[in-house]
Amino acid sequence: MSIAFLFPGQGSQMPGMLHALPDHPAVTRTLDEVSEYLNMDIRELDSEEALRSSVSVQLALLACGVSMARALIEEGVKPEAVAGLSVGAFAAATLCGVISLSDAVRLVRQRAEMMVRLYPSGYGLAAIVGLSEIQVSRLVEEAYSAQAPVYVGNINAPRQIVVAGSDEGIRKVLEAARKNGARKSEALHVSVPSHCPLLEPVAVALRESLEKMQLQSPNYVYVGNVNARTLRTPDAIAEDLASNVAHGVRWYDSVTVLEELGCHLFLEMPPGHVLTQLAKESVPSVPALALGESSLEHALRIVARYSN
Repeated sequence: MSIAFLFPGQGSQMPGMLHALPDHPAVTRTLDEVSEYLNMDIRELDSEEALRSSVSVQLALLACGVSMARALIEEGVKPEAVAGLSVGAFAAATLCGVISLSDAVRLVRQRAEMMVRLYPSGYGLAAIVGLSEIQVSRLVEEAYSAQAPVYVGNINAPRQIVVAGSDEGIRKVLEAARKNGARKSEALHVSVPSHCPLLEPVAVALRESLEKMQLQSPNYVYVGNVNARTLRTPDAIAEDLASNVAHGVRWYDSVTVLEELGCHLFLEMPPGHVLTQLAKESVPSVPALALGESSLEHALRIVARYSN
């Protein structure tokens, strides 16, 4: 059967997520490998205090996703395709073999540190549920100002839109969204304005870093963030990794592409279940399982059941 591995992004983190990973040789090796590259134990970055830092969050998410995916592959579960939301794309590209884990650690740390340095406070993300992309775009246009910029960010589902920018700009959009009938509108646990033009300097720096790295052809189909298309060359995937930080992620379209590729089961790497919930809403015909809320043994049984 065709399986897609999904890798979540910032906002899905939770304390203890690295310690909750299964006791599996691939997990231990991966966490040790990341720790060696960082010159510190990555397991120290999943405490509640550590996760207040976007740098810790993004590095822990990378380690979490790659560890679980490698464990699944060692147990015989190989994906047809991979997709990662935001920083999750780096785990997806690592699993594809396009970038090495050491380079992924370098890139993610560079990405997160630059984001925090550019916008240490006063910026972030928020989610609006119940309004269309057209409706949210209109509210963003009305709320935007040079002093309080705000942008449409991710399209997670037809009526689940993320906005990015200044706290003041986001506040205006959320207030307007409630008045226009949004079922839910709230700030997310992300302290940087991801996926909007404010982070173009980060994209430029990542491109420069990627140009100096040795990239390989992908072992699996990689579905991109920015254009939600299958990307099959190292250069195309590198551009997606660099540019997604400054562009909105069309996640709903990405999941739809995975379904069209013939993927019959979605496995979401830990932590959390955000991508599983989105998949069930967007493509309910494809079963989805969040590994962060299931044991490895249960996941293997699910795979075996759908394979028969």
